[in-house]
Amino acid sequence: MIKKTKIIATLSDQRSDEDFLKELFDNGVNVVRINTAHQDIIGAIGLVERVRRVNDKIALLIDTKGPEVRTSPFGQTEIKQNQLVYVIGDPTKETINDTIYVTYSEIHKYLTKGDSILIDDGEIELKITNIIDNRIECIVLTDGIVKPKKGVNTPNIDLPLPTVSEKDKIFIDFAIKNKLDFIAHSFVQKASDIIEIKEILEKAGSPIKVIAKIENKSGVDNIESIIEVSDGIMVARGDLGIEIAAEKIPIIQQEIVQKCIKHKKPVIIATQMLHSMITNFRPTRAEISDVATAIFERADAIMLSGETAFGKYPIEAVKTMTRVAVEIENTLNHPPFPKDEIEPTITSTLCQAAIMTASMHNIKTIIADTTSGRTCRYLSALRGKNEIFAMCYDSTVMRQLNLSYGIIAFNINITVSRDRFLKDAVKNVVRKKNIDPNDKVLILGGSFGRNHGATFIEIATPEQILIGPCI
Repeated sequence: MIKKTKIIATLSDQRSDEDFLKELFDNGVNVVRINTAHQDIIGAIGLVERVRRVNDKIALLIDTKGPEVRTSPFGQTEIKQNQLVYVIGDPTKETINDTIYVTYSEIHKYLTKGDSILIDDGEIELKITNIIDNRIECIVLTDGIVKPKKGVNTPNIDLPLPTVSEKDKIFIDFAIKNKLDFIAHSFVQKASDIIEIKEILEKAGSPIKVIAKIENKSGVDNIESIIEVSDGIMVARGDLGIEIAAEKIPIIQQEIVQKCIKHKKPVIIATQMLHSMITNFRPTRAEISDVATAIFERADAIMLSGETAFGKYPIEAVKTMTRVAVEIENTLNHPPFPKDEIEPTITSTLCQAAIMTASMHNIKTIIADTTSGRTCRYLSALRGKNEIFAMCYDSTVMRQLNLSYGIIAFNINITVSRDRFLKDAVKNVVRKKNIDPNDKVLILGGSFGRNHGATFIEIATPEQILIGPCI
């Protein structure tokens, strides 16, 4: 089954043997995500090495921890409704009895009586009743166990945390040295948060793409400027659903997907997509509908978190997503975007012409060469019905395009002529896919070498191209 929607699987070094990785890839995983909130450098290195041994097409994405607050890494306590508890900012202390320690030492300076504190994706809610020095007195609204390293949210309160933590800097350096493909920056509130990461990468000469994780109200409010400077967006609905009323999340999700497609930036829908499959063999109908909605909206990628990181049924979760993607994609209509959505450049005009021509003449496959990935991202953003085979001259670009809707990317040698490119490209597609010799393919390429952009469209059968002259 060939699907157009990509799947991201979150993995841990505790479950990443090569047989397991190969099975994930064979069943539809395109990108492996490493969550630095639960991973150390040594474990991450081993995971990266194993992924690359399994298949060089699997892209690697690493999350930064970002400007977040968590409960102390030490201790835990069970609390009951109407109980008085105290929240104190000190990451070195142990949570115990009625005292909860959190990692931000100055949290008391920015909260007031009546504010809420939410712990562990909102499972536990506290209401502030008083603040004395650095001691925040709260009444417990919901029972629960306060565990170590759980997220702490303060709805509608933007805490002045550093955009890039010291731990983030260590993992960014790790990503650069190990030539990862994406960095997903957590809790992005404004465009400058992304620019700060990009400046680090530019200084190091790294081609890593930066994905903005939208998981708070500020990120939603500033989405246009964030999209402009980002290489993609992740709608991280867990924390977002705590910051914003749950009934508004589907609307926000749809709007962000549409904006990203318009800007030709990949968009990922994340968090709890098949959450029940962490413990259950079968997903709920509601979860299937959630996955289907993201595909109906034409998101580039859907993401698994705990389902593959530590769940009991990781392979079945991936298979489920793949089946849903194929089923929904087969029902989608594919009208080209209106002309006013297309930038007035030669590349964008040719991409639009390619999608429309392929649709009108029942052409199944589009082949395009690309140096930076830009041409193929244009094609992807048009959300046509055709598979797009991207012929890449760089392995990093190949892996990065495996996050984009409808793209099947290959790495090819530098070609010396237009005719040689056509032959090499068609040979790659014929080898990877069962194409009838009389099937028409559409090739979008450039006649003037790499870095000069697309200049022509050619329509022919594989047989015509392979037996034709080669200069």
